[in-house]
Amino acid sequence: MRSAEPHVQPSPTSITAASPPRTHDSALRGRAARVMPGGMFGHMNAALLPPAYPQFFKAGDGCRLTDVDGNAYIDFMCSWGPIIAGYRHPVVDAAFAKRVSEGDLMNGPGEAMVELAERLVDRVGHADWVLFQKSGTDATTLCVTVARAATGRRKVLAAQGAYHGAVPWCTPYPAGVTAEDRANLVHYRFNDIASVEAALAANEGDVAAVIVSAFRHDFAKDQELTDPAFARRVRELCSQKGAVLILDDVRAGLRLHRGGSWETIGVRPDLSAWSKAIANGYPLAFVAGVDALRDAARSVYSTGSFWCGSASMAAAVATLDVLDAGDAVNHMARMGDRLRAGLARQAANYGIGLRQTGPSQMPQVLFDDDGDFAKGFRFTSEALHRGVYLHPKHNMFLSLAHGEADIDQALEATEEAMRVVGKG
Repeated sequence: MRSAEPHVQPSPTSITAASPPRTHDSALRGRAARVMPGGMFGHMNAALLPPAYPQFFKAGDGCRLTDVDGNAYIDFMCSWGPIIAGYRHPVVDAAFAKRVSEGDLMNGPGEAMVELAERLVDRVGHADWVLFQKSGTDATTLCVTVARAATGRRKVLAAQGAYHGAVPWCTPYPAGVTAEDRANLVHYRFNDIASVEAALAANEGDVAAVIVSAFRHDFAKDQELTDPAFARRVRELCSQKGAVLILDDVRAGLRLHRGGSWETIGVRPDLSAWSKAIANGYPLAFVAGVDALRDAARSVYSTGSFWCGSASMAAAVATLDVLDAGDAVNHMARMGDRLRAGLARQAANYGIGLRQTGPSQMPQVLFDDDGDFAKGFRFTSEALHRGVYLHPKHNMFLSLAHGEADIDQALEATEEAMRVVGKG
């Protein structure tokens, strides 16, 4: 789970799309509310979306989802990022099933762990070793722990508004978090090297790490690509100051470059955190690091009851094969460009101010003059009613399963949705 969600929700009366049938979904929400606080938790809580959105789903196939009431959608969230080859990919699912049939979680890992580790060390630009976990939060937290073990220092520099996990040291939500939990977290401004230099100077000799997202993908904000000059200078400063440079590639990993998102700008971190897409929806995360941090990584006690499950690792090996065979990064970019161009034409035709930011594989779509997100809610609700699942505030995701026909069909739906928004 990687998505921080400070929500402002327009009233349901601002939504004009008629809701698809939700009989079973409504019943499940009622049952869930009796046995789970709030009925749902975290970033997948549909109560934070327009009223038409389903909470519960029955099936996925390729780039399409079906909810529990039988409504089908072309999906542009990809389970919030983990689905990169497509739902129910036969090669990935077969690898997982084969491993389960022989044994998944045992008294130690299976051969798949070594094979996957070898593949990742060969693939990730800066990697000399890897360690496995289950979630992105596991991975970013381990990166910070290794950095502190290596340096003997306390402070971690992170960008204002960036999301690095759902634990007290980094969560954006205050409930249950003490001042002591955050005492060693220092903020800078993304792409603002002067703010990084100031934070380093103010904490001279006590900075263990600088953690940076692959690009700025703050929730409900325009996305911002990393300035190569910023990345290079952060790399220089970390080397000069003896701090560890951590790249949080949990959300973007495998979508921008096969070997790490900053390979596109020629800057390599000391540690990187990965999860989401690595096993096409099966639970897995990993940390990759340089040789200079190998001893520190060995010294840290890092474990979890399910971290050595072999089936997800076998699925990850298969996922890498599928992505390479399909030239996935370039394919997703092409499909994202096709979607982006279509939305831009539609917005221009109806005189609507539309901002599309970030890499086309992970598009963010926001409307001008939409501080309460009423336009975004109306647009996505109208698209949902016509069989397209978009998000009004969060960046979306393309997958290898999205083809030209899928994009064009989605654009037919967004044409009508944009027309409704244009009418005001």
